[in-house]
Amino acid sequence: MSDFDPDRYGFSTRAVRAGQTRTPEQENSEPLFLSSSFVFTSAAQAAARFAGDEPGNIYSRFTNPTVHAFEARLASLEGGERCIGTSSGMSAILTSCMGLLRAGDHLVASQNIFGTTVNLFNNVMARFGVEISFVPLADYDAWAKAIRPNTRLLFLETPSNPLTEIADIARLAELAHRRNCLLIVDNCFCTPALQRPLELGADIVIHSATKYLDGQGRCIGGAIVGGEKLLGGDMFAFLRNAGPSMSPFNAWVFLKGLETLALRMRAHCENAAQLAEWLARQPGVQKVNYPGLPDHPQHELAKRQQSGFGGMVSFVVEGGRAAAWKLIDATHIYSITANLGDTKSTVTHPATTTHHRLSDEQRARAGIADGLVRISVGHEDIRDLTADLGQALAAMRS
Repeated sequence: MSDFDPDRYGFSTRAVRAGQTRTPEQENSEPLFLSSSFVFTSAAQAAARFAGDEPGNIYSRFTNPTVHAFEARLASLEGGERCIGTSSGMSAILTSCMGLLRAGDHLVASQNIFGTTVNLFNNVMARFGVEISFVPLADYDAWAKAIRPNTRLLFLETPSNPLTEIADIARLAELAHRRNCLLIVDNCFCTPALQRPLELGADIVIHSATKYLDGQGRCIGGAIVGGEKLLGGDMFAFLRNAGPSMSPFNAWVFLKGLETLALRMRAHCENAAQLAEWLARQPGVQKVNYPGLPDHPQHELAKRQQSGFGGMVSFVVEGGRAAAWKLIDATHIYSITANLGDTKSTVTHPATTTHHRLSDEQRARAGIADGLVRISVGHEDIRDLTADLGQALAAMRS
């Protein structure tokens, strides 16, 4: 498979074939290299590898064939020149920041992002002298006003977690580049099966491979995709020296997940659309957040920017936290867990789980209401999903 030219083939073919290099054993499935280190034919070759004069494997902290296969496949799917696999989605964000920012630099981020990302910026990066500003995701004037002479990065999720707000990637990329900044897009909710930010002008794409790339909730991992120049310098050096590395076993699992990514994302979208439409008609539900609904504020943008609306649905119930908890506890099929992107449908209460470490003021700015419930819609029969949620809503109202 070393002569496989990904530019000749479509998305699903690349999802199955890209990145594979067969060993002399001529295996059909990608091999799993569970080795901490690799041997050299001579001392001279070892010296050349360590000096960077000869390509090849050295140590699995930063060079492993299975991890490389995953990186090559995901880079092909996202349309990037290079990918760096990391130990988690959060370590992918950390690696990007540590590779691109210095003390005194400034980062502008959407306020509608994962709560742990907010804490990473406020409580970790700020200790290293990086200044942080947060702005509403779809307020482009606010983005422009927040940029300073020392701003280096713009960071956002689209769709956002958990409100599924959509940002115009091309518009923000143009703004970032006009002001000498880089645009980083967390593409976790869509994956490259539904959205390719690099094609819209973004400089770097972030993934929590734990979610849809795996697809069955088995392993933790992350990924950074972008150009060779951006990823191959200080960012890769941080991975090599600090070691937030993806394990070969997890990389192998993610490789298998990518093979079915397009199929799974279509199924997620179909179920989520039906569930969102059904929820919008239910008593006790005040608001449903799903880009596929015509009343979603960025519905038309989502239609232009994405090839599908995704598998994430959130909604606000009457009665605040008590009602939301009662609803969640009354479900039978849904797994009560904060993970997402699984074949199993999951449900969580963002205000007390994924965003619980934010202050009341931060949650209010991010739109995380006490009555907000988030569902990652899986692959169960949609009739079972609606029936289970229907009886849970009835229990909530009783």
